[in-house]
Amino acid sequence: MNSKGPLAGYRVIELGQLLAGPFAGCMLGYFGAEVIKIEPPDGGDPIRRWREMRGDTSLWWRSLARNKKSVSIDLKTGQGVALVKRLIEKADVVIENFRPGVVEKWGLGPEDFRDSNPGLIYARISGYGQDGPYAKKPGFASVCEGMSGFRYVNGHPGEAPVRPNLSIGDTISGIHAALGISMALLEKNRSGKGQVVDVALVESMFNLMEAVVPEYDGNGVIREPSGSTVTGIVPTNTYRCADGKYIVIGGNGDSIFQRLMVAAGRPEMASDPRMATNPGRVEHEAEIDAALAAWCAAHESADLLQRLDEARVPAGPIYNVEDMLDDEHFNARGLFESVKIDGQPLKIPALLPRLSRTPGATRWPGGELGAANREVLGDLLGLEESRLDELRAAGVIV
Repeated sequence: MNSKGPLAGYRVIELGQLLAGPFAGCMLGYFGAEVIKIEPPDGGDPIRRWREMRGDTSLWWRSLARNKKSVSIDLKTGQGVALVKRLIEKADVVIENFRPGVVEKWGLGPEDFRDSNPGLIYARISGYGQDGPYAKKPGFASVCEGMSGFRYVNGHPGEAPVRPNLSIGDTISGIHAALGISMALLEKNRSGKGQVVDVALVESMFNLMEAVVPEYDGNGVIREPSGSTVTGIVPTNTYRCADGKYIVIGGNGDSIFQRLMVAAGRPEMASDPRMATNPGRVEHEAEIDAALAAWCAAHESADLLQRLDEARVPAGPIYNVEDMLDDEHFNARGLFESVKIDGQPLKIPALLPRLSRTPGATRWPGGELGAANREVLGDLLGLEESRLDELRAAGVIV
């Protein structure tokens, strides 16, 4: 088994901060790429200090910055830009998630490397893309999730749209960037040429919208929020049990629905011809949901899940993170990895997908700011220690 990962041998320069660009870099590094993360000397990436902390570094950082070589360079200085330019000329991939036009002002845009590194894959992540009327607008994930249509269909009818308690727009965009980079690298093997991968947060979330566009264009239907159900698919819902816990039941296949209603003590509904297919069940959704809600409210969640499992009906609990860590299947599938921070163990999530022959891995957790300065600037660029001292004294690096 090749433990180096499928992207071993590729060098990535990560210029982005916060989440979308860094998550793309995290994905590439997990599957073997050498990821050199450029951070400002004054504090580094803000994620280092966001959310829950252990000491002076966030726990999030240990996961997001895993496998990356932190190099502190001030891109507001000419010397700093010159250093990064040299690094990019030795790279296979660049990831940046600044507002469109920023890297061009530094002389670090894709066109600046057309001659010196024609095979460069240049991934650009922004709110609205590199062109179009909104290109220069600031694009936070929360705003882009709303414009993409994603937020509109979340929540309950008549109430304010709901956001998941996650930066999902950034993460989904990071996955899109990693996918685009991988495809561009594959094409480069044939042509020898690089290209730009243009990822927009609003478009990445738009990519999740299933049949929303053709349903509107073809039938004039605007999909509305539907609480814990999915419009046009019945039954699939979340139900509260007697112990106060919630379970999800997906009984929307025709034969599955029959087994579900028999298990729920409603055989007459299982054999009701009006409910034999999904269109009929959609018409009688309120009746079906009321029956299932009453059944769940009268029984403990564990008892119901066992009954549903025996009836071969897809169902499961609503997990929080403590539940995940305790679950035998999550552990058997290797969804957690353990790293050491100052001698203390810390669990971080594995990254997916699973590859049988060249799997990804966490080789080290996110480290300290500038920890790889000597390795990258000294060994890769050939700078002498005296030159590094001069750069430190000038504030270009730490």
